Amino acid sequence: NIGEAFTSIFSSVFTGSAAVGGFLGASINFAFSKGVGRGLFSNEAGQGSAPIAHASAKGHEPVSEGMVAILEPFIDTIIICTLTGLVLLTSGVWKEKHENRFQFTDIAILDGVYVEANENDKQKVGAYLVGNDDIAPFNGEIQVEDGLITQGNFTILHARSFAEEITISNYHEDTDELEPYTGVLVINNGKPTNEDLKWRGKSLVHSAPLTSIAFTKSFFGDFGKYIVTIGLLLFAFSTAISWSYYGDRAITFLVGSRGILPYRIVYILGFFIASFTDTTIIWTFAGLAIALMTIPNLIGIIWLRKDMKNTLKSYWEEFIAK
Repeated sequence: NIGEAFTSIFSSVFTGSAAVGGFLGASINFAFSKGVGRGLFSNEAGQGSAPIAHASAKGHEPVSEGMVAILEPFIDTIIICTLTGLVLLTSGVWKEKHENRFQFTDIAILDGVYVEANENDKQKVGAYLVGNDDIAPFNGEIQVEDGLITQGNFTILHARSFAEEITISNYHEDTDELEPYTGVLVINNGKPTNEDLKWRGKSLVHSAPLTSIAFTKSFFGDFGKYIVTIGLLLFAFSTAISWSYYGDRAITFLVGSRGILPYRIVYILGFFIASFTDTTIIWTFAGLAIALMTIPNLIGIIWLRKDMKNTLKSYWEEFIAK
């Protein structure tokens, strides 16, 4: 399926994704913004963070170290991310619904009944998700009996897809067990007001869980998901170390060495809080943080463009002379 995967990548660049397998298509603007955000999160190009590490390297010329830095976006974006994308596309899991635990921020409840089998309904809901339609979010109450939602004039979405086979449970910390919920759900502006309840069902999946499912379709079967687990562990651990160093240097520059210990405490607390927070919230927060770093850094790059151009010119002149 690799040939078909590449074809779908290039054919969907300017057309957006069609409504396939419950996936409610994305506009070019949505796809582009998500792609840029994930790209920045992957390779840090333009953020001004990687130069902190490269500045500590001992090199004869700043340009030579810059050449090394250029390899980073190529390896982690062009190679690693392309391999991940091919795994997702060739396995077909990106357009399949899977049993999963619903993340609260990915739940959307619409006013009115929309049927996935109806192409017109799918197009309407897809337009709503990218802000191009006037479908209203549901407000009111939903009755739940023994974990199952009774029928009503609403449609439940999760992860940009029609949710199916939904069950709602209460989590008991003392017994570490889930008990089917019976009662009334209050819905405000398309969101359940009780965030303590656990939602499960079939829908599209995204982020690391989707990649794990994709690797289970490989030769290794269910053991394939451990490829993702090990990869995440190594990448996340190395990222945690590097960003700890970046923040350490930034705090030292701003307030001196006295700020290092408080910074490290806040940094560790951030990991603890993020470990049980919805990944959608983490992605959004990370996107904002990246923007706050990238914008002033790009301004600095533009401001220093003449110095960089002269340094690069001088380097190549000496290189050719040698």
